[in-house]
Amino acid sequence: MDDGGHSSGPGQHVRRIAGPIAQALHLEIVEVECHGRGAGTIIRVFVGKEGGVAIQDCERLHQSLSRALDVDDPIPHAYRLEVSSPGLDRPLKQRGDYQRAMGRILRVNVRHPVDGEWTVTGRLAEVTDRGITLQGRARSARPREVPWEAIVRAMRDLDW
Repeated sequence: MDDGGHSSGPGQHVRRIAGPIAQALHLEIVEVECHGRGAGTIIRVFVGKEGGVAIQDCERLHQSLSRALDVDDPIPHAYRLEVSSPGLDRPLKQRGDYQRAMGRILRVNVRHPVDGEWTVTGRLAEVTDRGITLQGRARSARPREVPWEAIVRAMRDLDW
C-alpha cells in the first residue's frame, strides 16, 4: 500500500485530517505516504514551513494528529505514525516545494537538454506558472529557464 496521498486510500484520509491541524500550526503538508499492511503499516507525514521545520514542529503535529486519528480512526488496525520534514534528499514534487526552496541550489534532471545539458544545476531564482529559473555559479552566467513539463526530477543540492 503506497497511495502517496493521491488516491482515496488511507493516505488521502490522513491528509484530509492532517491539513487543518498543520495549518493551525503554520505548517504545510508536503506529502503523506502509507507503507505496509496490517499492524506493520507506517504512515509518514512530511511537512514544510517557511524558514524550515524544527523538531518541535514535528512533535506538535505528531501529538495533535495522533489524537485526531484516534478519534476518526481511518485505519482499523495498529500502525506507526511518523512526522518529519522532507529533508534534502527528497525530490521536489509540488510547486510549494519549489517555493520553499527559493534561493537554494537545485539539481534538475530534464526530459530534453537545456543549453546542451541533461542535468541543470543552479540557484533557484524564480518560480512561475511556466516553470523555474536557475542562476548558474558564475555571476556572468545567464539564468536558465526550465519549463515544468521538462522537469523529470529536481532535488536540493549542496550549496557552493
